[in-house]
Amino acid sequence: MTDREPLLDPVLDPAAMRKQYRAEGLTEQDLATHPMDQFARWFEDAARAALHGTLYEPNAMVVSTADAEGRPSSRTVLMKRFDTEGFVFYTNYDSRKGRDLTANPRVSLLFPWHPLARQVIVAGPVRRTGREETTAYFRSRPHGSQLGAWASAQSSVIASRAELDAAYAELAARYPEGEQVPVPPHWGGFRITPETVEFWQGRENRLHDRLRYTARPDGTWGVDRLSP
Repeated sequence: MTDREPLLDPVLDPAAMRKQYRAEGLTEQDLATHPMDQFARWFEDAARAALHGTLYEPNAMVVSTADAEGRPSSRTVLMKRFDTEGFVFYTNYDSRKGRDLTANPRVSLLFPWHPLARQVIVAGPVRRTGREETTAYFRSRPHGSQLGAWASAQSSVIASRAELDAAYAELAARYPEGEQVPVPPHWGGFRITPETVEFWQGRENRLHDRLRYTARPDGTWGVDRLSP
């Protein structure tokens, strides 16, 4: 007799799970001069894959933050804008990530486009979007999502689902469909300004391509190849 755990079903054993990537590679010559232009190319590929049902929510990204004591946390949010200045998402400023970013305004983003054997990893400082930009986006949300921003005290402990549903029902009665919902003062956007952007392309035998842009003080970008 031994103390070894019983063998797992191979279907359920993480150590037995294998995926051999055979995608085309990524070379330095393939890259755009600016990382946000390269991101736009890959995002278009991801969005087209989503249209064909092979990828779910191409704008989903993992946001990793750390609090004032350096304790990390991660969650998936939806990126709602990108341009030459970076990436924007919206949240409750009193949520855990909101509090983290107030205390420690730096973030890591990960776009996990697994069906394409691609990842994009971004790191940089964040700042809040202006209220005008926040209001414009809030007005574009479905009515129910606007009410949800008021009903949820994000990341706080609640007694039950019924409590949340009751809060939403009260707001729905106060602001019926067609009536303008005010923008919550505790809700808004964060804009991430990239300092590094890594494009990861899965390759055969785990010899992946990893090309990382790094911002230079003069506003240009350097590119390094990282070992997989």
